[in-house]
Amino acid sequence: MDKTDDKEREVATCKETAAGYSDYRSRLTGVIENILSATRDKAHYSHIDYEPIPSEDVIVEIFKKIREILYPGYFNREKIDPVNLGYRIGQLTSELFDQLSDQVCRAIRYECFKYDQPCTDCTQRGYEITLVFLESIPDLRKTLATDINAAYYGDPAAKSFDEIIFSYPGMYAITAYRVAHKLQELGVPLIPRIMTEHSHSLTGIDIHPGATIGNSFVIDHGTGVVIGETSIIGESVRIYQGVTIGALSVPEDRCEEMRGQKRHPTIEDHVVIYAGATILGGKTVIGARSVIGGNVWLTKSVPPGTRVLIENPRLIYRRNGENIPDEESRDHNPDGSNRIDP
Repeated sequence: MDKTDDKEREVATCKETAAGYSDYRSRLTGVIENILSATRDKAHYSHIDYEPIPSEDVIVEIFKKIREILYPGYFNREKIDPVNLGYRIGQLTSELFDQLSDQVCRAIRYECFKYDQPCTDCTQRGYEITLVFLESIPDLRKTLATDINAAYYGDPAAKSFDEIIFSYPGMYAITAYRVAHKLQELGVPLIPRIMTEHSHSLTGIDIHPGATIGNSFVIDHGTGVVIGETSIIGESVRIYQGVTIGALSVPEDRCEEMRGQKRHPTIEDHVVIYAGATILGGKTVIGARSVIGGNVWLTKSVPPGTRVLIENPRLIYRRNGENIPDEESRDHNPDGSNRIDP
């Protein structure tokens, strides 16, 4: 008898649950209408059109294929050897032409429609730009080789070139930047920024594709690095984690006026910038062979061969709750000082 009562109660509970579920679903009609109404509000952002915009997922896939071509044998899923190399490169290049030209066409068409521009034959331009980009891959490989060499010969912790290509976040970010920068040079909207922001999300390194960066560039460790759109960086520059090469804040009423203007610093050749340094302003120039110490804040230019350091703080040493005289603390350092110069 008890078992029968339990079964009847279980059936009743299931029916109540089903009825409740139906009641909740019936309320979705109103929710959907409110969402649709919000998408029609131009003060909020949506892209509802018959012409698609570039796909973030496809662009990330395109970048992965480009990386396979830039570094053959490193990121391919299948085995690459001298026999099948030509076939695989040919297959990847053909796939890239189809995918990238479609996304470039979408990006160009999106800008034409958004800004009511005259027709520029976006399909044809997509083909031409993609072909020019693919033709630039050998040059991109040469430039990236200088970055890899600089990372290896400047970092005793690097065990091999392979380790740098596989595992250094700075190298990943630089690769994404160089690909995106080339596309930006070719006049491609949207896609370059999507690529560098994908890299930013993985590495914590934010390089705008509009920045100009010379050969043999190294980002050591990398987390928190920011390089702004109009930055100009020379050859053989090395920067460490947390470095900002940025712009001074712009008032809202001058923002449009400043678009396209140089707002970020120029870093000349053979400069080293240590962790946490912040360099701001379009008129700021860091002269060649200079060293910028950690946590330095700079908004003015420095001449070539300059070392910019923060004055050593006064350190307090304690033992058993009592201060140790500074002279005694110096005895622990081989040179009798507590100063560390870069």
